[in-house]
Amino acid sequence: MTASSADRQHKRERLARLRDAQGAPLLLASHEAVSWYLDGVRTHVSLAGPPVLAVRVEPEGDRLFVADNEADRLIAEELLPEDAERVVRVPWWIPPAVAAADATAGESAIGEAEVAAELRAARASLLPAEIARYRALGHETADVLTDALADAAPIDTEQNTASVVAGALVARGIDPLVVLVAGAERVGHRHPLPTDAALGERAMVVVCGRRHGLIANATRWVGAAVDETPILEVERAFLDASVPGARLDEVFAAGNAGYARAGFDAEEWTRHHQGGPTGYAGRDPRATASTGDVLAENQAFAWNPTAPGVKVEDTMLRTGEGWEVLTVDPRWPSVEHAGLRRPVARPYGS
Repeated sequence: MTASSADRQHKRERLARLRDAQGAPLLLASHEAVSWYLDGVRTHVSLAGPPVLAVRVEPEGDRLFVADNEADRLIAEELLPEDAERVVRVPWWIPPAVAAADATAGESAIGEAEVAAELRAARASLLPAEIARYRALGHETADVLTDALADAAPIDTEQNTASVVAGALVARGIDPLVVLVAGAERVGHRHPLPTDAALGERAMVVVCGRRHGLIANATRWVGAAVDETPILEVERAFLDASVPGARLDEVFAAGNAGYARAGFDAEEWTRHHQGGPTGYAGRDPRATASTGDVLAENQAFAWNPTAPGVKVEDTMLRTGEGWEVLTVDPRWPSVEHAGLRRPVARPYGS
């Protein structure tokens, strides 16, 4: 990965304003905050584990508290030279976040929980190098789904399908954070962890793939076709409301209202989350009636309206010119809906 010093300077300025407003150093200790601030650094060893480094954002300059057994690799392969010079090595038995928060580290720092909304706002508007990395990730994630599902057949199991998709993601340096597969007998489950059930006549595949800290989210269907228009109309209700300056809770309400207009049960939105902004977290944050974040230009979204037997989901960028679908592969069957090419079910054997 080639980190961007220009992007990094903008991020420093954003956090300097937040730090000054708080009157104390900031402590970054989550995967999304650390990877965002350090320009896509890989913060994990175990996908299920905590970050192997934490950052204190201080007036005198950042300090990176890094697990000693990870420091050499991070310095050699991940960090900008300016960051490598500010590494504080931490014994492996002490969590970096604990070391960074220790009173001996200096002035008491403000934790992420105290400024969660402000940190989300700081990373909402993506910078040029981030957008370039996100486009590449989105296109490759879509390519993986096209290639991995090219030979899918009704007799294939969900687990075998998931293994092909996950392996193809890893081969491109993409962490398979989520791989869900629902065969025809299980499409009623909104989060279908793969089983040994067969795909059957129609199946859904969902992925969340992370590279350079950014996460691409996409859903694809294989097998029998259904009328996608109603669920696309719901998606469009979310997209039309997602304009810079809008409040996320208001967008959530506007999108949910689309279910009844499209002929679904008006309460369908209560049966599964609807997605929301994305980027360095799968949803940043997940939209609800109480998320009052203000949307920004050049912000990424992954809305995922869903109803029995149907779902649509892609990662999109909202620019000043409108919507850009990032997880797109022109080889996948699609229809044009309200000015965007949207995916439809891919017949087996096609």
